[in-house]
Amino acid sequence: MITKILHTLEALHIPVWAVEETVRESAEVFFIRKRLDLKRKTSTQDATVRLYRPMEKDGKAVLGTFTVPIHPGLSDEELYHTLEEAWSRTTVAWNPAYELYHGPKADLQPSASGFAKASLEENLRAAADTIFGADTREDAFLNTVEIFANRTVQRVLNSSGTDVSWETRGVQGEYVTQCLKPADVETYHAFRLRNPDWDTLRQEVEEALTQTVDRACATVPPKAGTYNVILSGDQVREVLSYYQSRAASHMVYQKYSTWSVGDKVQGENIEGDTLSITLTAADPYDSEGIPLRDRPLLENGVLRTIHGGARFAYYLGIEPTGSYSTMQVPCGTVPLAEMKQQPSLHVVSFSDFQMDDFTGHFGGEIRLAYLNDGETVRPVTGGSINGSILDAQKHLIFSQERYRSASYDGPLAVSIQGVAVAGAGE
Repeated sequence: MITKILHTLEALHIPVWAVEETVRESAEVFFIRKRLDLKRKTSTQDATVRLYRPMEKDGKAVLGTFTVPIHPGLSDEELYHTLEEAWSRTTVAWNPAYELYHGPKADLQPSASGFAKASLEENLRAAADTIFGADTREDAFLNTVEIFANRTVQRVLNSSGTDVSWETRGVQGEYVTQCLKPADVETYHAFRLRNPDWDTLRQEVEEALTQTVDRACATVPPKAGTYNVILSGDQVREVLSYYQSRAASHMVYQKYSTWSVGDKVQGENIEGDTLSITLTAADPYDSEGIPLRDRPLLENGVLRTIHGGARFAYYLGIEPTGSYSTMQVPCGTVPLAEMKQQPSLHVVSFSDFQMDDFTGHFGGEIRLAYLNDGETVRPVTGGSINGSILDAQKHLIFSQERYRSASYDGPLAVSIQGVAVAGAGE
């Protein structure tokens, strides 16, 4: 398909372009309780072409652009007309001129994941054995389970000479846990693995079953007030994503962020743990073909990297680092069990937890939390939390325990002081 696209671009005399091709193989299974309900394999191929038209507007150089998906079933004539129409649309929207990334030409880079050592079916079977191996309780069970084992090969090339390709492997899926008494409760969970970390997956399923039982027992929300809130798992990564987002080159160029390298972005007089965050290269290249390597984002609360793709790096006059999806953070020194011994609200499940990259506010509706009022610990449900990382960042305390996911490797939990909680009594 790439060859056909390149020949068509040449025939249309399109000077500036980028092509991204994705070939994906997948093995999938779907279970109802422990009964296999569906098993299948899929293979797909698709491509995206981005066309760029150098122009001049009001005496300034600009670059018109238009992106079009390409289906592999298109005939030569259909492909020609598709790209011809896309080319005509590049005059509609434009940006200040910039240069596409002048990248390397390199052979296919195979996946370094542990999943590459086994077939898709073997990885699928191992994931299923792990998940169902945790389903041992009498008061809660796995209602449905869906698992995907994937192999993906991506290729990126452009008119500036970039031509790279790489393979990724992974296992992902979702499952629903259910408890019938004292109330019929179902909870949804998703997972995504870059490496076969089966112990972590099994522990997550066990915790999901326990939390479903606790959710069935929880009947009231916490009282409204201000709490020491403990967040854990993916919510910690979501809170810390604020720093990754504010340091992105598009945020800086568009003045949404005033950060510069060397700024003390965590503030002065830090009383809790200082933040050090590393952007990690989960893949060898990003979607523009920019080589990725581990880069320090923050070191002891100080910004070290403005990161992003070719366009905004060109505008800012900095190195294009590529786009990152994963981060690593050092763990703290306080065990989670010690955190939970203090009066606190440990929220383990939200209906929707979000971090606002512009304001620094985070929050969500509480699906399940454990309230320690200084005397007892009980599960609660309902209400919501609303905090600000800007108010909290000087006092963050991170757990000693580590949590790993497909996009995060860092402390399992964070304790945040003075978070407003909406609940009973309002």
